[in-house]
Amino acid sequence: MTDTNPDNGASNPVPQGAQPPAGPHFRVLTQYVRDFSFENPKAPESLRFEGKPQIDMGVEMNAQGRADGLFEIDLKLSVKAASGDQPMFQIELLYGGLFQIGGVEEKDIEKMLLIECPRYLFPFARQIIATATSDGGFYPPFLLEPLDFAAIYAARKAQQTGAPAIPPAQGQA
Repeated sequence: MTDTNPDNGASNPVPQGAQPPAGPHFRVLTQYVRDFSFENPKAPESLRFEGKPQIDMGVEMNAQGRADGLFEIDLKLSVKAASGDQPMFQIELLYGGLFQIGGVEEKDIEKMLLIECPRYLFPFARQIIATATSDGGFYPPFLLEPLDFAAIYAARKAQQTGAPAIPPAQGQA
């Protein structure tokens, strides 16, 4: 049986007799595919490709607070693969999560939402993309390299303020 601690709002179930966590914390309450598209327009010809395709990738992170004190995070990954001017596949995935955050200073919430939360969602989104390319007939499946969400966040903030962004280290996006 759970009881709700009135100090934390109705959305924070706390086991009876337990104290809410002290200090900064967050919980992933749920995660889900909000939107997904996989296009393989040149199959089966594109499946005979040998070599390394050109990859164009986009990453977006968005966060939205809710009236119940929870936060919705969207991680959007777009991948286009081509051989010259011939498209091989295109994937768009909008993967979301519902997070509960507490004990975090106001100034740090944005970083938590746009760095740490996407960092937890990314491995699941990466697996969905790998499975889709494998199911689409591509072998080996396309595996996204790990992303540096802190560098993406810093570049986004620099772009918003007009300051020059420090480019991420090679191999990071």
